[in-house]
Amino acid sequence: QLQLVESGGGLVQPGGSLILSCAVSGFRSDYYNIGWFRQAPGKEREGVSCIRSSGGSTSYADSVKGRFRISIDNAKNTVYLQMNSLQPEDTAIYYCAAACTTNRVSYWGQGTQVTVSS
Repeated sequence: QLQLVESGGGLVQPGGSLILSCAVSGFRSDYYNIGWFRQAPGKEREGVSCIRSSGGSTSYADSVKGRFRISIDNAKNTVYLQMNSLQPEDTAIYYCAAACTTNRVSYWGQGTQVTVSS
């Protein structure tokens, strides 16, 4: 059974860093595209980054380019999102899913809360 579980969120000061983890079970982590998404209070869920099963290419939302990095550890069946230079506008619940766009996600997990505040 396909399952993805997010972890690693927390409270961090502006300019700080966090690493989010997406533990994949039920299939190999490099078998599907894996995307990170986020939803801030009062806003729609948006795509943040994605790593594709074909060739491992990556993509990022303009708002996080140069600050976030997505990676995959196939041995651990885990996808990571390294987040640097965090800003208050990065505050959101972060989700991972087996897709690169929200309209292709059929199930959302509980996500992990990231709060950037001084």
